[in-house]
Amino acid sequence: MSDAPIEIVSGDPGAPVAASVIWLHGLGASGDDFVPVVPELNMPATPAVRFIFPHAPVQPVTINGGMPMRGWFDITSLDFEQREQDLTGMRKSVASVNELIEREVSRGISPDKLVVAGFSQGGAIALMTALEGPHAVAGVMALSTYLPDADNVLQTFAGRSIDAASLPVFMAHGQYDDVIQIRFAEASREAMHKQGINVQWHAYPMPHSVSAEEINAISQWLKGVLLP
Repeated sequence: MSDAPIEIVSGDPGAPVAASVIWLHGLGASGDDFVPVVPELNMPATPAVRFIFPHAPVQPVTINGGMPMRGWFDITSLDFEQREQDLTGMRKSVASVNELIEREVSRGISPDKLVVAGFSQGGAIALMTALEGPHAVAGVMALSTYLPDADNVLQTFAGRSIDAASLPVFMAHGQYDDVIQIRFAEASREAMHKQGINVQWHAYPMPHSVSAEEINAISQWLKGVLLP
């Protein structure tokens, strides 16, 4: 993975910004993928929310025959129970997202007005960032994903001076997801529940994707955690 500064897609909301959302895409996609979703969220014009969509670095990905593509970490197999996790790549991406959080803080956004979000691979990084990172963010949105290295990540979270119940987590998953089976998301949800983390759970009759009903739920959740 490159050490170059992470590239982003970010629009100026055209009004004073009161909150930010850093939204990570899935494997092989780009930061442009979720840009069209923003108007569907019906967020108010003021106070404005800045949406930031980073591009994952281009790197060789094993399940892509070793050919380069955008990815937050390498995936050696879709067999979650047998594959070796690329923890080095994951934590390198977590560090990159933390740099984006620091940039937002330097622009005047308090961490408690910032959500880290992601889909699939991006959702895994979003969860790790929110649970392990130095800032107590407003919440984390994890779509069609799971929490990697859950035992160690939650142990790190338990050692932070953060009230677990004060970290809102939005998880949504397709019941027919054949890329990341829903049982892995459910196991992550239960592990977080045991740590006292407040997980708002949604399951939809869909594959590895995002639905209109899910976007509506995301809109309500974001407004609840970011806006007065």
